[in-house]
Amino acid sequence: MKHVSGIWERLKDEIRRKVIFLFLDYDGTLTPIVNTPEDAKLSVSAKKVLRGLTGASCVKLAVVSGRSLYDIKRLVGLKGIIYVGNHGLEIDAPGFKFISPVSPRIKAVIRNISSELKNRFSSTNGLITEDKGLTLSIHYRRVARSDFIKMRTALQETAGSYLAEKKIRINKGKKVFEIKPSIEWNKGHAVLWLLKKMLARHGEKSVLPIYIGDDVTDEDAFRAIKNKGLTVFVGKPKKSQAQYYLKDHKEVQNFLERIAEGHTGGINKSKRTI
Repeated sequence: MKHVSGIWERLKDEIRRKVIFLFLDYDGTLTPIVNTPEDAKLSVSAKKVLRGLTGASCVKLAVVSGRSLYDIKRLVGLKGIIYVGNHGLEIDAPGFKFISPVSPRIKAVIRNISSELKNRFSSTNGLITEDKGLTLSIHYRRVARSDFIKMRTALQETAGSYLAEKKIRINKGKKVFEIKPSIEWNKGHAVLWLLKKMLARHGEKSVLPIYIGDDVTDEDAFRAIKNKGLTVFVGKPKKSQAQYYLKDHKEVQNFLERIAEGHTGGINKSKRTI
């Protein structure tokens, strides 16, 4: 996996010539990884860059998150962009909305798991159960090792039968378990669905999709578009479906500033590297 800076000279010309469809993860990509979800705030400078990109006629911006649609819209707070929540199950874009059909029974299953885990671990320090309606996140970044083992066992006991019946899926991310409906829809499907709409309008040769993300669920999106555009992993280089990498959210912001310069004249004129 190569650093994006190694292809910048070639990439900048393509960026100037094409319509850029930017798909950006939130946590760990636009913000640093933090101990609690509520602490992941978009910096003033990062928001300025995103706002500048929304003003470029040849840039389409989508924030693609595992958070609920309500939560990610609240945190980013920009109008005129596409929001994708709950790992692709919810989409809110200018002119249309999409919610993946999840049966009331499956929603009830997720609520039951959430309720039981909250009851069993109400006194466990550091455990955060985030019920997002269509999905459930169990954050354990601040949980002691001994409590984590108990929590993992409880999760297996609580969700095991639903897993066996293929009602839910459980994915492991960065210090989080993601409990989702067992349906064939993820970030990759959502990104391809949105990209298809864009290609129908502009033509395949005129659009450059770019996906930037840092976690396990972003691999679905990397896999979906890596032969169609640019895929960028955020973090230390590792085995990934992404073609390139950026070291952290600061390098992501610098990269986005470079893209903005190609279409808007730039956010600012300070020197930077990517």
